[in-house]
Amino acid sequence: MTQNAPSLLERSSRLWRLDELPADKTSEGPVALLRSLSMLALQHKMKLILCTAVGVGLAAAYAHSLPRTYTATATVLLEPRHLTLTSSQDAQNFDLNRADGELQIIRSERLLSAVFSSLNLGDKPELGPQPPSISGFVIGNAMRAVNYVWSAIGWPETEKAPRPGTPTGAARTNAPAVDAHQAAFSNFTQHLDARRVGQSYVIEISYSSSDPTLAARIANATVSAYILQAVSFKDEMARAGTEVLQWRLDALAAQVAAATDAMKQGALPAIPTPDGDARIIGAALVPLSPSGPRATLITVLGGILGVLFGFSIIVLNIAFDRKVRNAKDLARDTGISCLGSLPDPAGRASTLRGSYRRRSSLAVNQPGSAYALAIRNLRTSIEIACSNIRNERGLIIAITGWEPGQGIPKTSVNLAQFLNRSGRHVTLFYDEASQDNQSNRETDSLLMTSLADALVDDMRPEQVILGNGRKDEQGVARFAIHSTNVLTNLYVDFRDKRAGRIVEAARARGDVLLALPPVSTSSDAVALSVHADAVVVIACAGRTTTDQVNDALLQLRRAGANVIGTVIDLAKA
Repeated sequence: MTQNAPSLLERSSRLWRLDELPADKTSEGPVALLRSLSMLALQHKMKLILCTAVGVGLAAAYAHSLPRTYTATATVLLEPRHLTLTSSQDAQNFDLNRADGELQIIRSERLLSAVFSSLNLGDKPELGPQPPSISGFVIGNAMRAVNYVWSAIGWPETEKAPRPGTPTGAARTNAPAVDAHQAAFSNFTQHLDARRVGQSYVIEISYSSSDPTLAARIANATVSAYILQAVSFKDEMARAGTEVLQWRLDALAAQVAAATDAMKQGALPAIPTPDGDARIIGAALVPLSPSGPRATLITVLGGILGVLFGFSIIVLNIAFDRKVRNAKDLARDTGISCLGSLPDPAGRASTLRGSYRRRSSLAVNQPGSAYALAIRNLRTSIEIACSNIRNERGLIIAITGWEPGQGIPKTSVNLAQFLNRSGRHVTLFYDEASQDNQSNRETDSLLMTSLADALVDDMRPEQVILGNGRKDEQGVARFAIHSTNVLTNLYVDFRDKRAGRIVEAARARGDVLLALPPVSTSSDAVALSVHADAVVVIACAGRTTTDQVNDALLQLRRAGANVIGTVIDLAKA
């Protein structure tokens, strides 16, 4: 019983799988988002720097093009009346609601119109009609274009009946002047601001203008107008009463005159105004520096907008540009591992024969180059992926892509050389269409029999492999896939079991490489891929899209091919 009892490790494994790695919880959440944004920013740092510089430059130019604005502020403290007009009893104190009421009095049209008229502000250029903004200019031109098209169609404009109150005849001549006066007063009220300081009884009256002196005058005139309104009300009440002393009337009249003169001059009353229910605690001084525009804030905001615009452009480019860029994105979008990235070799040849004739383009002749290291890593990755199917007879590896010019011949030749230098016999079946020109294809066809010819002539596998192959100077046996006879290529079926037997006969001597034609141009690539132990799909960086890679994977898998991964060719087309 003791011998059959489960061990401690076995008992614990029933509750918790010890052989399973914990799930990666860092692939989601805010940390993963920040990590992705950081990697995206580093990958496209030049674009972000350019967008940020453009945003900062435009914002700085815009900030310095705006007119300088000066703000002057006068401060008033609201106070209760100490004595009533007819008795000595205490007056009611100000409460918060009454303070808000006094604030509305300052903002009233009656008080502001008195200031506007006393200072003759209707003639100030900065308060006159301003040129339309960019949006108004665009909308106005659009409306004019619509009216022009409407009249060109031939639809007559109907005469609209005048609305009630619309001036007619001679009264219309004064309309522009009235409109200019109203526009100036509206601009004046927009530049003036009155607010309470917190929940206190202190009121700040500010005015913004491009002229610092005018800003101080208007702020002080508004305070004087508020004092004048309060004192005038008391003076009227006193004159309406029957028991008011003459000295009281004289004092109120003096305060009214002082407040009136101060409002007209844009200054504060020259004498104390105790009956104004307010005490001036701060006069509006001429500002020494502009309060706007805030160039630093606008520039920083422009830089932030530039960064956001750059990120938006990058994200949209990634969303709509489906081209292969790096191994990580390709593995994520295709759901299959990327076995490596091949850099652009020095002195590379674009075709199979060029690779053979230019010895300097072979990776084995450049042992210290990055391309040789990439081919070696690719060989190791394929060996690791095929470790469970590796046997003494060797591997059958097929290399294909979506469209021509994706480095299929170049990768196949260099991989065959590395496998051959590793001590294995290598047989390379290559696509005849990758030769330099027609004369070279015809020369090779006279020297050896292609795989298509062998299938049509029903040749024995041993006869094909032993009697028709050519070895290059590196010792790799080469066989063409297609024939120079167009009819032979038209009727041959590479899914035939005889093709599989020929490939197996080559496998008996060592490893086999199938440099297949592109999937998009020929179905022979799909037909031959079923005879391979492993299929590798090559994608050209900046040219092949992930959708094309997925289509190639779909076609190969439907045929039953064992696709083990992809490879990115970084060579420029």
